[in-house]
Amino acid sequence: MKKKLILPLLGAIITLVFASFSFLPKADKELYTFKDLKGEKVDFKQFEGKYVYIDVWASWCGPCLREIPSLQDLEKKHHGKDVVFVSLSVDQDTEAWKKMVIKKGLEGNQFHFADNNDFVQKFNIQSIPRFILLDKKGKVKAADAPRPSSEDIEKLFEQLGI
Repeated sequence: MKKKLILPLLGAIITLVFASFSFLPKADKELYTFKDLKGEKVDFKQFEGKYVYIDVWASWCGPCLREIPSLQDLEKKHHGKDVVFVSLSVDQDTEAWKKMVIKKGLEGNQFHFADNNDFVQKFNIQSIPRFILLDKKGKVKAADAPRPSSEDIEKLFEQLGI
């Protein structure tokens, strides 16, 4: 009888211990909540049914800025198809981000991570630019997707029928 009590109790203790660690991801729906240029909260529910190609960047990042023309070309080429392009700034200074969006004439889905460190932790983002591809159900298809300047992104899109 003691064995019957110990196993469930041990399982509950293990669950509580692991649930308390900060590196365990929250539910995906919370991970994909950011702020738009107006400062309003947005989430990726609006993109359900489409692939989501995420560009994680910052206004001060030279390699990020060099990817912008290739990203814009990729967006134009795949406009109206089953993919949505999202640029997600990790700038600490939101005004610098907004100014760069204006300076570069960036359009489309421009979001700020708004201190959503869970997103940064989930994807272990230690350097940028970083590109992530979600499938049509919002699940991670490629946590480290090819850059827009790479021919590999077109190959990946072709494989997915985009």
